[in-house]
Amino acid sequence: MTNSGPSGARGPLRGDQKPRLWSVPPYTSSEGDLVVQLASAAGLVLDPWQAYVLRESLGRRDGKWAAFETCLICARQNGKGAVLEALELAGLFLFDHVRLILHSAHEFKTCSEHFRRMLALIQSSPDFDREVSRVRTQTGAEAIELKDGTRLRFVARSSGSGRGFSGDLIVMDEAQKLTDEPMAALLPTLSARRDPQVWYAASAGTEASTQLGRVRDRGLRGGDPSLAFFEWSAEDGDDPADLVTWAKANPALGIRITPEYIAQERSALSEAAFAAERLTIGRYPLGAADAWAVVPKAAWLSLLDARSEPLAPVAFAAAVSDHRGHAAVGVCGRRQDGCLHVEVADYREGTAWVVPRLLELYQKHSPCAVVVDEAGHEGSFVTELEQNGVGVLSPAPREVAQAFGQFYDAAVDSASLRHRGDQPLSAALGAAGTRDVSEGRTWARKGSAADISPLVAVTLALWGFGERGPSGDVGVWVI
Repeated sequence: MTNSGPSGARGPLRGDQKPRLWSVPPYTSSEGDLVVQLASAAGLVLDPWQAYVLRESLGRRDGKWAAFETCLICARQNGKGAVLEALELAGLFLFDHVRLILHSAHEFKTCSEHFRRMLALIQSSPDFDREVSRVRTQTGAEAIELKDGTRLRFVARSSGSGRGFSGDLIVMDEAQKLTDEPMAALLPTLSARRDPQVWYAASAGTEASTQLGRVRDRGLRGGDPSLAFFEWSAEDGDDPADLVTWAKANPALGIRITPEYIAQERSALSEAAFAAERLTIGRYPLGAADAWAVVPKAAWLSLLDARSEPLAPVAFAAAVSDHRGHAAVGVCGRRQDGCLHVEVADYREGTAWVVPRLLELYQKHSPCAVVVDEAGHEGSFVTELEQNGVGVLSPAPREVAQAFGQFYDAAVDSASLRHRGDQPLSAALGAAGTRDVSEGRTWARKGSAADISPLVAVTLALWGFGERGPSGDVGVWVI
């Protein structure tokens, strides 16, 4: 069904039920439909778009969540809260592995409102209500605890929020106001859990939306193996008076938001406020994950050779992301023309696959070096590799700094490096930052805007090739 918007343009009466911007990791099955059914049993009937977000975010692959992170960006009053309510009901009553859910918001009052809605949903269903053992209503310490010990806790964000807890599901409401300190407090609570998830729910971001900006950058690039991203928004240049524009940013248009109300809102707000609040046209930190702050993007693109091939032997190296959510295996070798060749041999979620993959590559290619930094996150691989006959080369702290310098020199100063345009490696370079060490500089896994383990892996592989490869010196080759 269509209706004429205030500008006279024709458009749908209902908001778009699929987002304008989205990316979802592959999955083999989904818990989403079960979550929708559970919510319905509590009297929470979801819109098609809300069911879609849950279905795509709760996909499973290899027995775990395909998406470690989910980000939902949508204008206010569309129903983001109902998506979170359905998710948290499932955490309490459906997902057996979930023992603690942490729901955080920027302000106590937002947490308290969500707590009251959750409590009302549970108490409206005798089947759910009889499973509750205790409810805490003290402001700032609200919680719902079931008889089996599963808990849903509500916290306002601060640098100490969530410390001391080991959560399975973290929900970051008002994520447009989420800063680095609360993330540092809350995210490590997932590190020891078997199958954790973190959700961000937000309206349009601002220049201060540092964490949301980083996550959104990854979502816009697509291809992230562990991020489900959804954004309902209009674009700069869209007609702000057109119902079609409104439908892009408001999936609840014609369901719980009327065109008449949006027309009144547009009259009352400034053009900039209407664009941000109703059309979700945000202003985000500039290029947090696409800044190319170390190696210039133009320099890296100039080194692209899609048919680049190294000669034997090559060197391999492994690196792990800051929170051990992903790992990468990098390779470096010498081409026929004398240039260095680097690529990402493998990049996946988790770390259990790394040693078997390195053993496979070792048997197949007889590399000149297998590099693992014993002092880094990947140091846990060393013993198993050595037990299987692999001689591991581990850099000393000064050699970690040398590895960074060798990579930088080859990529920027001498331009003696070639690559095939691997997306994980390019994304890591765009997001990478550095940190000082006593011997110089090296890549900063903690301070970078995204996972840079592919970059760390190829950097160590380049160093390993220089130590054990036929040339004996990666720095002497130029075109």
